Amino acid sequence: MKSNPGNTAFQFFFSTQGFETFQNREIMAGADAIREQLADLDLRILIENSLVEWNQLADVGNESEDIKIQIRKNFLVRRMGLAKHFLQTNIEPEWMILSFLPVLPPELRPIIQIDGGKLISSDINELYRRVISRNNLLSNLLAPSISSDRDVVISQVKLLQEAVDILLDTGVRGEPKRDGYNKVYKSFSDIIGGKEGRFRETLLGKRVDYSGRSVIVVGPSLSLHQCGLPREIAIELFQTFLIRDLIRKHFASNTATAKRQIKEREKEPIVWEILQEVMQGHPVLLNRAPTLHRLGILAFQPILVGGRAICLHPLVCKGFNADFDGDQMAVHLPLSLEAQAEARLLMFSHINLLSPAIGDPICVPTQDMLIGLYVLTIGNRRGICANRYNRNKYNPYNCKNYQNQPVDNKNDSYDTEKEPYFSSSYDALGAYRQKKNWFR
Repeated sequence: MKSNPGNTAFQFFFSTQGFETFQNREIMAGADAIREQLADLDLRILIENSLVEWNQLADVGNESEDIKIQIRKNFLVRRMGLAKHFLQTNIEPEWMILSFLPVLPPELRPIIQIDGGKLISSDINELYRRVISRNNLLSNLLAPSISSDRDVVISQVKLLQEAVDILLDTGVRGEPKRDGYNKVYKSFSDIIGGKEGRFRETLLGKRVDYSGRSVIVVGPSLSLHQCGLPREIAIELFQTFLIRDLIRKHFASNTATAKRQIKEREKEPIVWEILQEVMQGHPVLLNRAPTLHRLGILAFQPILVGGRAICLHPLVCKGFNADFDGDQMAVHLPLSLEAQAEARLLMFSHINLLSPAIGDPICVPTQDMLIGLYVLTIGNRRGICANRYNRNKYNPYNCKNYQNQPVDNKNDSYDTEKEPYFSSSYDALGAYRQKKNWFR
């Protein structure tokens, strides 16, 4: 390309100083360039162009080409769906690039003073300090009064971006950032994420007062509306009510005396008597996670039991989706009279016998309960296996035990016919009317 020697503007444009001016004004890199590209997007035009391209794509009969076309069509569908979500929620795409860095309140990044006056700071404070230091240095380099080399500025921008990345997620750049003691810094994502994060531990999974947790075991002697509560859990749950009744009935003069009696409960039998009186009219709530429907939390009348496991009636397990192979359940204590009344009227287990979703019975015997009911209601008291050996129709004894004894009556003969059993009285009456040989 040749230039006109007389054109000074053209010469200035391609001079070293002119190119730097053009580069600073027109050429962008890094997050600034991405943000400008996102800001220039017109989402409605993007959706229209993607739809036109999708309609123009058609199968050509070649398998490999058809696969590529299908992949492209799937990509266009995802692009249009994402653009529609941006429009529906009034979110601008350039908002994905951070221009301002949020700062956590001091309560979430505390500084603690320990013995000797030494201060221990949260890891995120150190990461914030690193970001602020590098940002201030970059601001000084970009000041109009300072002529900084472009490579130095670009290097400082990269350092600032690295500090922000480590603040948000310390492992995003491969090897996690460590302190002077070779300990990995806890970043913002570590504080809010996971089971012990801010959301799940503090906001969603709070510790609840007047609650307990233990493994469930079967309680065969319980009624449908009862549950067995271990003594250790019961005396902690009902301690406030127990102290009140001990003072009211003049077994203790003050709260301290009542607490001492509860602590020495093995020597104070009156404590257990008062506890049973308190529990008599106070329901408890049992819950098994995950609580997916209304029957996942029900009310029961507590009964004191030994051991450390919660006893549960087997027929209420279906609503909890529980079984007795080590499942744990939580017990909660309703405090106010309104909560207790609601538990009694709406949440007791013997009231919720039908599924609220489909109306089917919930408390239905299954598995080993059916086998037990069959054995208990069978007509032959010798058990199920006696049928295999009862070959003599008129001999009430088991022929296995008497097979070597002579038979005096020649009319008594052995056959392979089993003794009859009927599922209901209607079947037995029907067989009797048909004059079967079983009835003599």
